[in-house]
Amino acid sequence: MAWDVTDFATLLSLESHGPDVFVGISPEYPWGRVYGGQVVAQGLRAAQATVDSDHHVHSLHAYFIRGGTSDEPIRYEVDRIRNGRSFVTRRVVARQSDGAILNLACSFQLHEKQADIQESKLPDDVGEPGSGTVEDWELLGRRVAHQSVGRSAIWLKVFDDLGDDPRLQACALAYTSDDIPTNAVGSTHPRIDQVRDDSVTTYGEIFIGASLDHSIWFHRPPPPDQWLLHDLRSHGLASARGLAVGEVFAPSGVHVATVAQEVLIRERTR
Repeated sequence: MAWDVTDFATLLSLESHGPDVFVGISPEYPWGRVYGGQVVAQGLRAAQATVDSDHHVHSLHAYFIRGGTSDEPIRYEVDRIRNGRSFVTRRVVARQSDGAILNLACSFQLHEKQADIQESKLPDDVGEPGSGTVEDWELLGRRVAHQSVGRSAIWLKVFDDLGDDPRLQACALAYTSDDIPTNAVGSTHPRIDQVRDDSVTTYGEIFIGASLDHSIWFHRPPPPDQWLLHDLRSHGLASARGLAVGEVFAPSGVHVATVAQEVLIRERTR
């Protein structure tokens, strides 16, 4: 039985089940498995619960081990790897009855007043924030700004008003960041035209797809409750694995984060 989760705050309301152990629930998704971005966001939230509020996540690296099910809660076990003065490191394993579904490592840092240099720029072909083809789903606002072979640029945001809590905003960015990489890589596959040109054939009838591993580097705090542009490009396919790397921008042009994900795109043989 899946839970009725209608807002992002409820999704991130993890229950404490003993020292450094937290439990979260999941809504039901159309594709059957739990959305990977949800597990990353909840895993980050569990880690945040063990870190002082003046430390903020600057990077996370996750392996998706198996697909989760919405029929049972997800248990997040946090390991306090290191508590330093400037940096804090945590490991989180997400489990269900069949075993581990995610292994996440994340690092937190105290803010430091040092040089701030931005090299990347907001693309000029993505329109106004929130503009583009509307493809909203569940808790996520999704507006396709630019789609071409090897590139996906999409405005994303969670629908809820999360206020100015930078921790919640970081979790929201983590939640949205798993949505685009497969689009960017999949658009380069030689058989993808069968899906584009045939209104009957679906992606799932030709391919088996999944997120394999996922990384985010948080450069600057995301602005509260604004559309963020996720601009990802494919870096090729080999052995049924493809890599997408891209940047996340605030509407002001501030480079908020960098995302990299390896995805599985395997042709069905039967």
